[in-house]
Amino acid sequence: MLGDAKVEQESPGSSPALADVGVVAIGRNEGDRLKACLAAARRDASAVIYVDSGSTDGSRDWAREQGIEVIELDMEAPFTAARARNAGWRRLAEIAPDAAFVQVVDGDCELVEGFLADARGAFDSADRLAAVCGQRRERYPDRTRYNRLCSLEWEAPAGPSASCGGDAMFRLGALRQVGGFDPTLIAGEEPELCFRLRQRGWKILRLGRDMALHDADMTRLRQWWQRARRGGHAAAEGAWMHGRSPERYNVRRTATILLWALVLPLLILGLAWPTGGWSLLGLGLYPVQWLRIVGKELRRGRSGGDARLVATFTLLGKFPQLAGVVSFVVDRVRGRRAELIEYK
Repeated sequence: MLGDAKVEQESPGSSPALADVGVVAIGRNEGDRLKACLAAARRDASAVIYVDSGSTDGSRDWAREQGIEVIELDMEAPFTAARARNAGWRRLAEIAPDAAFVQVVDGDCELVEGFLADARGAFDSADRLAAVCGQRRERYPDRTRYNRLCSLEWEAPAGPSASCGGDAMFRLGALRQVGGFDPTLIAGEEPELCFRLRQRGWKILRLGRDMALHDADMTRLRQWWQRARRGGHAAAEGAWMHGRSPERYNVRRTATILLWALVLPLLILGLAWPTGGWSLLGLGLYPVQWLRIVGKELRRGRSGGDARLVATFTLLGKFPQLAGVVSFVVDRVRGRRAELIEYK
């Protein structure tokens, strides 16, 4: 429970450079993580909005006590992060007419001091820049192997990027042009938005500096499985939506899942009887692929332990990802809207 505790905060929006920047935080039952998130947002932004998706831990009341604008999503419609972010940036445009940029951030993340100013400055130095993100860091990377995987996943090179994650600063004009996030997507909404932005000639930039601290809070195998399943669903849906584009969006990603988790196992096992068991030698492809991934990670400069961890869970992850692909296909065939896949 959030309780009645207050958070000491500085006056927001005091910097002229950030007078046209607002922050939209989204979340549900984030507890103390939300306190840290909103306190950091108010430190530098001209306006802060919190969009709540049905919290039962007192989040909404606590945020209002801090003087923060709160939006409660209609519980009659399915919750999605995309829907929450759209509600937030559109409300920001209403209450802060001078806002030209919006930093979206998940409620389990805390913005690093100075990032908003650096991100805002990047827009002045590049034409057709729609979004700027930075380096997301895991707050407790060594607490569990799953947290460690998240920490390694967040690492990305600085420079022009095809997409950003759930934390990024967007130009409001660019969001308006493409209609914002797709509210029907239960996962993968950020790269899908960035795909549409790039189709309109906009650019995405990733800074080398730290952007936010994230608290994955993953302690169980089931949580990792659900997160991977969500990724498979996002891959399949993205390929279905935009796979026929020249970029072949998400097609290779989906094909890789199908190859390692479906096609190869079926071939190896299905041919076991006709080949007198010789097809089982095909199982050796998995350790070979594991070694390839380890080598790739080592060349990136990662430690041997991290390289082995990534390789192991990259291969294992194909199976929950396949479950996500299958769930997307089944829902599509039945004409049924996909249910939110949560891991916390």
